[in-house]
Amino acid sequence: MKLDAYLERIGFNGVPAADFETLAAVHRQHLLNISYENLDVQLGNPTTTSMESAYNKIVERGRGGWCYEMNGLLNWALTEIGFDIKRVCGGVARAHRGDSAIGNHLVLITELDQAYVVDVGFGDGFIEPVPLKPHKFSQRGFDYELENCGDGYWRMHNHANGGAPSFDFTLTPADEELLSTQCKSLQTSEDSPFMLALICQRFVEHGYEIQLGRMAKTVTTAGVRTELLDSADDLVTRLRDVFQLDIPEVADLWPRIVERHETIFEAVGQQS
Repeated sequence: MKLDAYLERIGFNGVPAADFETLAAVHRQHLLNISYENLDVQLGNPTTTSMESAYNKIVERGRGGWCYEMNGLLNWALTEIGFDIKRVCGGVARAHRGDSAIGNHLVLITELDQAYVVDVGFGDGFIEPVPLKPHKFSQRGFDYELENCGDGYWRMHNHANGGAPSFDFTLTPADEELLSTQCKSLQTSEDSPFMLALICQRFVEHGYEIQLGRMAKTVTTAGVRTELLDSADDLVTRLRDVFQLDIPEVADLWPRIVERHETIFEAVGQQS
């Protein structure tokens, strides 16, 4: 695991230091150059919370990853640079699902002039680290809010057109066994959203590019544009050209993607 290789992978220029300028630049560059994706889950390739596995996949093989991999890799890189990083358990949609959601997300916290929330694994959230204090904030024209829930948890509210509306997190050091258990469950449980649908998300200069099953979405401050892909070739091409994921075997998933679109997305009125 070589820091220089990671910095080259994200297009970071300059000499990194344990300061906010580096933290913000690494956070931004990671998101602009590495896609959030669950393709291994869809293809039946097991993933873990191992930083070494995340490095191999994302840096050496040029892939993307989901929260355990994206934030796991960033955790390692920032520690190498000299930051003091704390891993904490998060829960996407805890506001609706309750505490069963805790551990389905990995969040990072670091202390500089103040504490910052660091997260490159949410898919379509904030692009730069966020001060750990209750406040509303905007980045790139998208509006977010960080709320102290008063029960030992904080809640990060995503922008209005975000895929998931929020995630909660505690400031207690992560229960690594819980993270590992949730990581496995999200790859095997029949009701896991990662099992149900192919998900790719990419930060781009104008906002976000998203692939959710057949549905291609472009999210900007002006709104959301959607279209349905018509073929496996269209999917493989979009993943390669938009998300920089050259994975031809994804074409084998197409029949299941079409079936699930009809049974899941159309059932809840999300079809384009």
